[in-house]
Amino acid sequence: MLLVVDVGNTQTTLGLFGPDDQLARQWRMASDKTDTADELHERLYGYFMMLGRSLSEVNDVAIASVVPILTQEWLYMMGHVLDARDVLLVDPRRDCGIEVDMPDPTQVGADRIANAVAAREAYGDSVIVVDFGTATNIDVVDARGRFRGGAIMPGLLLSAGALFSHAARLSSVPLVVPERALGNSTEAAVQSGIVIGAAAQAEGLVRRIKDELGEPDATVVGTGGLSREIAKATDLFDALDPDLTIRGIKLIWEHRARKRAVR
Repeated sequence: MLLVVDVGNTQTTLGLFGPDDQLARQWRMASDKTDTADELHERLYGYFMMLGRSLSEVNDVAIASVVPILTQEWLYMMGHVLDARDVLLVDPRRDCGIEVDMPDPTQVGADRIANAVAAREAYGDSVIVVDFGTATNIDVVDARGRFRGGAIMPGLLLSAGALFSHAARLSSVPLVVPERALGNSTEAAVQSGIVIGAAAQAEGLVRRIKDELGEPDATVVGTGGLSREIAKATDLFDALDPDLTIRGIKLIWEHRARKRAVR
């Protein structure tokens, strides 16, 4: 079986792919920057026990990480503690199956590359991904199938946390779409500003990106933990695809495996 690990700043998402290449199970855990390889192994062992499975069933591992301190712990755990046969780290400096048309591809996050690869596979060329995570990323694949970059902005939880910690009279509210953009209470006004504001921000950036690309009909895909809630406030998205990043990491692993096979 293939275990895919997407290490984000706030959450780590894990996906288990069976012999039929289908996503058999997906689960999330907090990204704790103090975790050691042994602690990660203990948590992973517990998840597999709950599934009634054994870690020995994992033959291959693919990891994408934007948290360097955890990258090393995951790699050590998979390679030395778990003794996986093949461990791939998604690295923009190596061939990931997509051309990166940027001045310095090494600065691109592994999750953004994975999004681009999966979006192109599922929706074709000329596709824009809006990923609502700790940061909200907009990842762009042009009509020639090249990753062109995009935009990065503070995510909803980050924005909300900054607002609540710096505005003394504002308290935390549920991050859900209010009935109207015109909030008639402090809670509704905050929800409008954060949630509907995030939707409007994405709409504006996507519109500008389409204009700059000259691709007005580019497909727009929403992903990330809050994408379903944001989608209630906008008609921006042609599709919602919560498993996009995990599938992209798997596709990169498959691409690299094919390259090794022909050597």
